[in-house]
Amino acid sequence: MSSEDISTTTVFVQDWLCFDNILGEGAFGEVKLLINKRTQEKIACKIINHDKYKDASSQINREVVIHKTLDHENIIKFFGRRQEPSKEYLFLEYAEGGELFQLIEPDVGMPSGSVQLFMKQLLCGLKYLHTKGITHRDIKPENILISAEGVLKISDFGMATYFRFKGKERWLDKKCGTKPYLAPEVFLRPYRAEPADLWSCGIVFVAMLTGELPWSLATDENAEFNQWNNDMYILNTPWSKLGYMALSLARKILQVDPKKRLTLDEIERQPWMHVHFNAEAPEEDTVDGTSEPRCKRYNSMVAEETILNREKPTVTLSQPNSSLRQSTIMQTVKTTSNDHLCFSQPTQNDNWMVQFTQSPITKDNFDNLIKRMTRFYVSMTKERTMETLCSILDSLHLTWSVDVNRAVSITTTDSLKNQLIFKINLIEMDKKILLDFRLCKGCGLQFKRKFLKLKEYFINN
Repeated sequence: MSSEDISTTTVFVQDWLCFDNILGEGAFGEVKLLINKRTQEKIACKIINHDKYKDASSQINREVVIHKTLDHENIIKFFGRRQEPSKEYLFLEYAEGGELFQLIEPDVGMPSGSVQLFMKQLLCGLKYLHTKGITHRDIKPENILISAEGVLKISDFGMATYFRFKGKERWLDKKCGTKPYLAPEVFLRPYRAEPADLWSCGIVFVAMLTGELPWSLATDENAEFNQWNNDMYILNTPWSKLGYMALSLARKILQVDPKKRLTLDEIERQPWMHVHFNAEAPEEDTVDGTSEPRCKRYNSMVAEETILNREKPTVTLSQPNSSLRQSTIMQTVKTTSNDHLCFSQPTQNDNWMVQFTQSPITKDNFDNLIKRMTRFYVSMTKERTMETLCSILDSLHLTWSVDVNRAVSITTTDSLKNQLIFKINLIEMDKKILLDFRLCKGCGLQFKRKFLKLKEYFINN
């Protein structure tokens, strides 16, 4: 196994190891996992390369200024930062459950009980932000993480800003965020921060229940949005998949006029938010008359144990005591220096305090990888798996390349005509090959559709 293999680890500093496998990517860098060899504590490290992203500095500074003031169970914790001449490291809470979109089955969604719990936690975290005068401005499933215990965590404050200071509110005029989740008033400007964030929550609500996004843009030029705005949507998806109570709530959150839109407190008081959902019982009847329990309609390609976990979620409304030792983490932040830190193998054998260990991934240490539903096994050699994968990508006319870490990177567009970039890592594990798909840029639901299509082609080859 070569040093390029993604299962290798790097000694970060002292007792901390860095897993070379990337947890995720953002606009200005990537996120990797750090784990303490003695205590097994885990933290996420966001790495920003300022040589590569020249304009990152001011945005990162703003993100840090806001994030370090936050302390809430439904918001990813910020532990500290370390700045080097060309790189910067942000130390964050590790959310082992991965992104929320991983739990949303395309065109199906999630069980209503899970959606209700996640909505309560999302609103709880957002209420805390708004109370502090902060707006997130990019609420979407890709920026919502889930802890190992099933607790929702709002993440990525790169677009966040203050909208209220000393009780005085200011209107915003910057159009930022992700297009399908943006409120219609954001395109018109200026706009109020709180209603705009709540609109984004409404889109997340619909996506969780139906596995679909209602439109690509909330503007008059968009046909789907026009149908919604003119009450001509009832027979169309995703609305036809919603029960009456859920549809009523969606209509009140996605009210085009921000003055008529429900406030956060009003959303929490809505009847749907207080329904007792039983995973063993059928869901409420849908508009199209379907009474079959949603849990019976899950795509058969999803692993059986994953379905079981989603039908009986372990989500809680409060966060358990963190096992992370703040002093240990801060020691890591403070002792990291540019003389003792490297994430790639040095070309010269100088006095670098960096070592490489080649530890193959097995079922015993697989938990050190982020949990994803977008992965599957094949019983082939690594070489044969790569040949088959590349052949399928060519047959689908997808643009692909192989990077320095032997990951296959695919660049394409989704059904909404937006750019979609994702990577596929081939991991040798237990005499099989695990194909691990990771979203780099674009919509999580569209990414999962591509994943399912590629998986189907792979299985049929």
